[in-house]
Amino acid sequence: MATSVTIGFRPYLYSKQLFLSLTNYDIQPLLVLCQEGNQLAQLEVYNRYQRAMFNVSKRIVKDSALAEDVMQESFIAAFQKLDSFRGTATFGSWLKRIVINNSLVMYKRESKFLSMEDDHLSETADVEVTPSEATSKNIHSQHLISALESLHDRYRTILTLHFIEGYDYEELCDILEISYANCRTLISRAKDSLRKKLKVAS
Repeated sequence: MATSVTIGFRPYLYSKQLFLSLTNYDIQPLLVLCQEGNQLAQLEVYNRYQRAMFNVSKRIVKDSALAEDVMQESFIAAFQKLDSFRGTATFGSWLKRIVINNSLVMYKRESKFLSMEDDHLSETADVEVTPSEATSKNIHSQHLISALESLHDRYRTILTLHFIEGYDYEELCDILEISYANCRTLISRAKDSLRKKLKVAS
């Protein structure tokens, strides 16, 4: 029995047996097949990562349709440049970086996002506010997410990348193309804004 699948918006027919066999493959053998142009292997990789990558994108672009577009484009881009994947990080981390970069490009284009230049910021002391602080104050996680999503776009984006996606300051500087000093200041102000919103929510 043949199964129709679509990758890169083109349909292909494969046997159900072959389709199911790839579900048992580890990611590295699958990536080798993807580099060889195996469309079914690409579909398997897509199926494994698409939900997580969609959520990553949606947290940035804040729109399901845009997140879907970004995710599709990111997978296509990833398959096209698999030869640049060196394995120094996991494939999921490498793919997520592509998704985040594409999401930021999309978000800036759609919302006219304004980057924060050096002369717009002055150094401020860090305000230590973390999700654990919210927990200690008995604030439900949903309140934390709601407060995060209600922040100014720049604050929401940098805290999402820092707290949820786990990027450190150096990585944030690279992703957002800002200086280290600006990164620290922006996070400090974002944390302070989040803390105030959490106090209101409590």
